[in-house]
Amino acid sequence: MVGEVGAIGDVMTGALGARAVEPRAGETQEGAHGHPQACLNCGTELAGEYCHSCGQQAHLHRSVGAIWHDIAHGVLHLEGKTFRTLPLLAWRPGDLTRRYIDGERARFVSPMALFLFSIFLMFAVIQGLGASLHTPELSAEQRREATARLTAEIDANQAAIRLAEAERDRLAATGASTEAVRNRLQALHAEVTAKSTARAVAASTSAVEIGMDNAVPEDIQTGWKRLDKGIAKARANPNLALYKVQTNAYKFSWALIPISVPFVWLMFAWRRRFHVYDHAVFVTYSLSFMTLMGVVLTIAWACGLSTDAAWGIAFLLPPVHMYRQLRGAYRLRRFNAFLRTIALVTFANIAITIFFLLLLALGALG
Repeated sequence: MVGEVGAIGDVMTGALGARAVEPRAGETQEGAHGHPQACLNCGTELAGEYCHSCGQQAHLHRSVGAIWHDIAHGVLHLEGKTFRTLPLLAWRPGDLTRRYIDGERARFVSPMALFLFSIFLMFAVIQGLGASLHTPELSAEQRREATARLTAEIDANQAAIRLAEAERDRLAATGASTEAVRNRLQALHAEVTAKSTARAVAASTSAVEIGMDNAVPEDIQTGWKRLDKGIAKARANPNLALYKVQTNAYKFSWALIPISVPFVWLMFAWRRRFHVYDHAVFVTYSLSFMTLMGVVLTIAWACGLSTDAAWGIAFLLPPVHMYRQLRGAYRLRRFNAFLRTIALVTFANIAITIFFLLLLALGALG
């Protein structure tokens, strides 16, 4: 129940955040009535639905119901532009990108507003449906080895107890004083506890180490202390690291935009008619689509779509979408768009790697 409530809260937060970013241009306020003659904010005489001086709405609701109306409008309505934006984002992403860059702003949801909403929606859906990230299950051989180590630890502890009892009886038989017996038993207890603790740590972490030894070199050092510390923490507790990816990655997801834009710029550096702003719009719309695709696939998986099919779509659809968006947004010929799609897929993988390294360095996984 807590997960569902948290998921709903994430969706509402994302929608309201996107609403704050997205301007109201192109909307009409149907059903508004009883407009004042002058703006209640700055006093300018009104000539329409909004004040042409400060931009405030002419008609203001003053009821508790209006608060819920604003919440519902922000969460469920996210502009009437949504129904014009999403179909183009899915089927003709290049046209959407080019038209927005060329000035058709009032017709479509802005890239940043759509990105904010899609990010919060994705993580809310993942949380709500329980599609948590976990480390792979251990094989039967790995489980047997871990069980054997734990069993050996239990046997060692029992042997230590028998040894302590035998030492106590021996000292008592020799007529040693109570103080001498107590001191000897305390020293023996400290020695046994130290050995037992070391064996317990080795046994409890062995299962994870079996699966991680080949994935992360134990002596990996990048020279960046914060990053090395994050990698060490992720290696020591990969389950916790994966959990923190799920819960914290969306807070830093905005970083994917500045990380990705330079790579797109590299592909068009010699074409002066394309600017950094164009690439930023391209990247943000592309990330929005990938995120919404993740939402749809997660829901479909929860409804019965096989894991193999979901992963197959997740690997095959992004390059197709990138190709269509590149060709339409930059007016490329097919072969040029194909070559740049290959480069963009490579750059996307590099950007994701940089993103997760930044998460490690910033402590999001530690």
